Amino acid sequence: MARPPFFVTSLCTRQNVNSPIRNLSIAGTSSGVEGEVAVQNQDQSSSENHQSEQQSLAEIAKDVCKVIRTRPRWEQSLSSDFPTVKFTDPRFYTEVLKAEKNVMFSLRFYYWLSSQNGFSRDQFSDEVIFSGLVQAKAASAAKSFRQNMNFVPQPSCWEAYIECLCENGLIEDAVDVFTELRGVGYCPSLKIWNSALSDSIRAGRADIVWKFYEDMTESGVEADVHTIGHLIQAFCMENNVPKGHQLLRQVLEAGHAPSNVAFNKLIYESCKNRDYFRLSSLLHSMISTNRSIDILTYQHVIQGLCETRKGREAFRIFNDLKNRGYAPDMVMYTTMINGLCKMKLLGYARKLWFEMIQKGFNPNEYTYNTLIHGYLTTNHLREAESLYRQMCDKGYGKTTVTYNTMIYGLCLYGRVEEAHNLFNEMAEKGVAHDVVTYNSLIQGFCKDGKIGEGLQFLYELLKQGLQPSPASYTVLIEKLCEVGQVLEAKSLWNDMQDRGVKPAASTHDSIILGLIKQGHEKEGVDWLSSMMKSRLRPRRQTFEKLIYHLSQADKLDDSLSILDYMLRLGHVARESIFCSLVNKLCKDNSHHIEIQMGNIV
Repeated sequence: MARPPFFVTSLCTRQNVNSPIRNLSIAGTSSGVEGEVAVQNQDQSSSENHQSEQQSLAEIAKDVCKVIRTRPRWEQSLSSDFPTVKFTDPRFYTEVLKAEKNVMFSLRFYYWLSSQNGFSRDQFSDEVIFSGLVQAKAASAAKSFRQNMNFVPQPSCWEAYIECLCENGLIEDAVDVFTELRGVGYCPSLKIWNSALSDSIRAGRADIVWKFYEDMTESGVEADVHTIGHLIQAFCMENNVPKGHQLLRQVLEAGHAPSNVAFNKLIYESCKNRDYFRLSSLLHSMISTNRSIDILTYQHVIQGLCETRKGREAFRIFNDLKNRGYAPDMVMYTTMINGLCKMKLLGYARKLWFEMIQKGFNPNEYTYNTLIHGYLTTNHLREAESLYRQMCDKGYGKTTVTYNTMIYGLCLYGRVEEAHNLFNEMAEKGVAHDVVTYNSLIQGFCKDGKIGEGLQFLYELLKQGLQPSPASYTVLIEKLCEVGQVLEAKSLWNDMQDRGVKPAASTHDSIILGLIKQGHEKEGVDWLSSMMKSRLRPRRQTFEKLIYHLSQADKLDDSLSILDYMLRLGHVARESIFCSLVNKLCKDNSHHIEIQMGNIV
């Protein structure tokens, strides 16, 4: 490392370099002239010295910056590397801040400088650091700088800081800044409010949207059409789509139209809710307000239709778009392929796959997994395996999603050992298992009759600290009840409850049937009653099994009562159930047959 020149000490410690001493002569006129010349010469010399000094400081600052950038623990040796430099001189550290282009290095240097004896912070340097962090979108560092240095920015910095926080997802910190500004009587511009609303939506925080909007109106800032667009999106996020439509209608009646983003959000939600009348109305509103129906709008329509099993209609719109000159992008192709796979229209899906490649779009991991899953669910395992190998050859195979797709497919076809091998391969390659991975193996091994192995995967899932889902337990409880291990099934049920996992309705059915099989009809009735109180709908087979076993145990009143529940729920009982009850009643010589059966029918 180059050492600073020998004259640096005098440059860094010189006092009043801007106020040179003037040696004026008091002799005659000529001496006065000579004195003036002498003063001019000294002024020029002083200016040249000052300029030379600044150049020297700048050169040394560059050397210091090089050390800061290249040496890991420079704080321990910086002072000894430059023993003649007075780092606390504002003229010098200002040169360092000017020379250092990386604001994070500047911040680190400034923190170090603050720990040195004799250093006195100034507002200008604080502003330089803070503004640099904000411009670099280093929100967390800017926030820490404010806290550590107890720094209060100038009003001009506040708005940029708010935008920086919001863009980095620190929405709640932005709320605090807005509150702080209100406390000092400063109101941000409408542009900043709208930016904060937009970023809150992007962060999925509808609650913060309403908080910002409330503060905005209380501050006397009037909303514009962009604000309304953000509020419409917030309503949609909260599944309050009717309010979103109502707000849109109000702004349209006032002669304004929100952005395409708000329209697209309502369009997507209308498709998802199968509200095709509103969908048509929205598209007409876009046309009438000169909002162009772009490819993104159609993408929302197609995605919504595919998700609501209206894939054929989505495919018609997709082809119509191409005929009208629109060029579907990668996302739209993938969405449409996914929709066709869900409808099990693999021929059309494959056609789009090759068309997409011909258009120059290379399938990504999601597109591959979409078609592979389509093959697996339509009994095309060989094609799925071939496509999986092709995907791996292109470098897309080493992700959790990809492994999960194949593990699910292999378990679906009873090839659980191969699925287990892939599970082990994930660990070897450092690919994380998730709850979907474990659930597929639990279901696969249980359906293959290997309940013990399924239980081991559940225990490992819990050991890994993953949160189980209802699917983690459902098949295990079902299979345990089938083989008569009802106590073990009830133990798993209790574990579900303790972990806050809500059991599926079919889990209740399984335990009821298991209890009936073990001859515990009364307990089965209690479980059925609990199910009804929870407003869960038992299956028809559950009712029928319970009615039959109760009647065989001579508990006819309970049988008829449960039959009544069954019919009230809209289930249609098989004729054999009625015949069984009638025969049982006849054998018991009951004189209430006609009355009771008449009440039921």
